[in-house]
Order: sequence, then structure tokens, then C-alpha cells
Amino acid sequence: MKPGQSVTKDELVAFLEPRVAKWWLPDAVEVIDEVPKTSVGKFSKKTLRDKFSGYRIDAPDGTR
Repeated sequence: MKPGQSVTKDELVAFLEPRVAKWWLPDAVEVIDEVPKTSVGKFSKKTLRDKFSGYRIDAPDGTR
């Protein structure tokens, strides 16, 4: 997204549905300012895992 733009989870999922397999569709969406990178410029998956380690998604019935 460009600065100043916004998107809802439903809009993002609607965009992805015809492009990716159903099981790849996200259960939740979090927008971050910048993807953390390693010293060689790759995405730092470890940093993202650490940042969102406590993240929980409520099930449709309200349980976790």
C-alpha cells in the first residue's frame, strides 16, 4: 500500500481469493509500517515471529 491508503481484511481476502489457494488465505491481517530485514536485506522472519508471538485469533465461536 502507498502512504495514506487503507484496506480492510475483507478487501484483501477478496483480492487474494482468485489468485491463491483457499488454505493460503489469511485468518487475520496486520498492517505494519515496514518489514524488518536482516543485515543482508532478506525479510527477518524471526523478528516477525518474535513481534507477533503473543498474537491470538478468536475462533468464530468466540474461543481461542
